[in-house]
Amino acid sequence: MSFVLLALVLLLSVFSPARALWPLPRSLQTGSTALTLSPSFNIKLSVLHAPSDLLDAVARTKQYLLNDKLERLVVGRSSADTAAIAGAKTLSALTLQLTPGATARPITTEAQQAPEDRDEAYSLTVPADGSAALITADSTLGLLRGLTTFGQLWYFHSGQLYTLSAPVHVEDSPAYPYRGFMLDTARNFFPVADIKRTLDAMSWVKINTFHWHVVDSQSFPLEVPGFTDVASKGAYSASSVYTPKDVADIVSYAGARGIDVMVEIDTPGHTSVISKAHPEHVACAEATPWSTYANEPPAGQLRFTSDATTNFTANLLAAAAKMFPSKLFSTGGDELNTNCYAADPATQQALNASGQTLEQALNVFTQKTHAAIEAAGKTPVVWEEMVLVHNVTLSNETVVMVWISSDDAAAVAQKGFKIVHAPSDYFYLDCGAGGWVGNFPSGNSWCEPFKTWQKAYSFNPLSGLSADQAKLVLGGQQLLWTEQSGPQNLDSIAWPRAAASAEVFWSGPGGDDDAALPRLHDIAYRFVQRGVQAIALQPEWCALRPGACDI
Repeated sequence: MSFVLLALVLLLSVFSPARALWPLPRSLQTGSTALTLSPSFNIKLSVLHAPSDLLDAVARTKQYLLNDKLERLVVGRSSADTAAIAGAKTLSALTLQLTPGATARPITTEAQQAPEDRDEAYSLTVPADGSAALITADSTLGLLRGLTTFGQLWYFHSGQLYTLSAPVHVEDSPAYPYRGFMLDTARNFFPVADIKRTLDAMSWVKINTFHWHVVDSQSFPLEVPGFTDVASKGAYSASSVYTPKDVADIVSYAGARGIDVMVEIDTPGHTSVISKAHPEHVACAEATPWSTYANEPPAGQLRFTSDATTNFTANLLAAAAKMFPSKLFSTGGDELNTNCYAADPATQQALNASGQTLEQALNVFTQKTHAAIEAAGKTPVVWEEMVLVHNVTLSNETVVMVWISSDDAAAVAQKGFKIVHAPSDYFYLDCGAGGWVGNFPSGNSWCEPFKTWQKAYSFNPLSGLSADQAKLVLGGQQLLWTEQSGPQNLDSIAWPRAAASAEVFWSGPGGDDDAALPRLHDIAYRFVQRGVQAIALQPEWCALRPGACDI
């Protein structure tokens, strides 16, 4: 055997089929025995009073096994495995069971708990002799995660499903309880079908939180009971609205896939569009030049020095909170423009009358609006400025999203707040597409350069934090701001890049890029087989030859 051929064989052996799992399990043991899946393969539930969404998850898994038809990423694709699977033993059944004493609650109920209370651990065993495989967990949510892993083990060749890595034993649980993906549906509208497809993709890599940045200055597509005029006048069109029925549909669809939906209604900034229905509540609405009064057009911010505006906002948030079962609710709080308030006569008059500073008024506003969602059983989530820029009093339970820079996490931790990592220098999917504002032909996006999957994958959630501060990290997420995105490029800009943080916050930091790339290829190809148009990371020639395209 030539040296080159020997090297290739050794390289391919390192990337065994079971090593194509994404995210990589915390503990994984595999063998080298071929095993085929019986045409009559069945998934059996040894679960008393199995909830309907667990039954649906089993049915989806069977459909994926039937329809994926993914060939292994090697030279010759799965035809290279013909000899290996000839005469292989056959697996006829997979059994799902809860540990003794565990209660079979709906997956949705498990997923919508506070992040720290979610139990996603599971164990998976696939024997090499054809005897039944087994997934065991303390929760139905854990069983779902085990089904996701099981579904990634199998490849297709000539009508057969097979693995080359039996026996397989997995003991798995997430390193962090919050693993998110944020989608902005305000800059451009995304139909419910696109959101559902994204939720499917999230579930395939065990992302468990959909951060829905549903409204912003440009549009208000969320129809909130009691405040329907805001959407009717603030949405782009009557067809670009999320009704309460749509919200319930999305929340239900997400929950059944182990995903919590955390809504964000950003306040007091990023609220210009509310002026279409309630001009009395918005300062400097659509003032020009917009760059003097806002980070993005159109300008306009809630006039939080007004008691009427504070009460309006608190009631709006309370009404919206009733639409979402999640324990988390984001009130935003980023990019407050003080020039706007300095130029607003009503704000200045209110400050003079009360003797308050702008920061003192912001503190009153924040406490009243947060009290409204806390009364609804929610934990407030804010962007980092509410801790690092403004002098406001926040509940100790408040969750802070660090976005401006990854370096800011330490300062937030020093103040004792729980952290979700969302830094623009690692996790912003929209960076690198050039500037989107008009009359700026030489401009770049503010967060250049493009954030590669490798950049996100290199993130260390504990960097700069002490051992005690590390306990404050709930997890992290990648984010898609949509100034230059819509349904047309949703899949391609998000996937498979957004899977990078899914593994960082499931498996823990310190992953090996070289070992990760073949697995990320594999999950991207599987996404495409399932109807999510993930982009190619390399030419297929490279995907079939791990390491061959390294420098």
